[in-house]
Amino acid sequence: MPEAYDRHLVPVFFRPFAADLAARAAALRPRTVLELAAGTGALTSALLTAAPTASVVASDLNEAMVAAGSALEPRASWQQADAQDLPFEDGRFDLVVCQFGVMFFPDRPAAYAQVRRVLAPRGRFLFNSWGPLATHGFAAAFQDALEETLPGRAPAFLGDVPHGYTDPALVASDLAAAGLTLGSADEVTLDGVAASAGSVATGFLTGTPVGATLEAWDDAQSIRASVTQKMTDRLGTGPVTAAMTATVYTAHDQE
Repeated sequence: MPEAYDRHLVPVFFRPFAADLAARAAALRPRTVLELAAGTGALTSALLTAAPTASVVASDLNEAMVAAGSALEPRASWQQADAQDLPFEDGRFDLVVCQFGVMFFPDRPAAYAQVRRVLAPRGRFLFNSWGPLATHGFAAAFQDALEETLPGRAPAFLGDVPHGYTDPALVASDLAAAGLTLGSADEVTLDGVAASAGSVATGFLTGTPVGATLEAWDDAQSIRASVTQKMTDRLGTGPVTAAMTATVYTAHDQE
């Protein structure tokens, strides 16, 4: 999964927003940074380029992602870590960042409380989350193709999880429950450019839990072929571009 994720999804979905988030992070002039849910290091690399004097610890729950990320971006210190039980001392970091990871935390207030604990006084928490599924051109096209191929039994993962945490009021409430105050919530829309619709389909089908779900089905191969073709029919052949919307949040301690 990490290889497919890094090859097909990272350049299209994550690098454009990594550049945006890294520029915001650099403007805060942090000395010590903790990245949560770092994946294979798209934001990590952007952070180290935008803030070259900062010390960056990149963490992820998935050991395979940590192994892949540390090989791709050795300038950071990599560590396997659960966001809900961070293995770092109190007040260690000026900045905690997380790109498209908070949606996956089973208990977000618990994770946010850990963020608050490891933040230094006047530290900041900077993170983003995807907007509704309909605001992501690639994900919406993929889900439509999936539902056409599998009427009534298409996995709902994309809408429920990556695109299931879209209300700034809920984010503010979860932060407040952890003792953090929402400072800003900025909606950002950027274009993703892919070599082909088929490449994006492959990324979804092999680099996300959707693929793991389908793999257990007897007709997995024909499903993948149908979804790829339907997605190509929607977006066209050759290089394809689609708009993607996310919200960028900043938070700080209530004290």
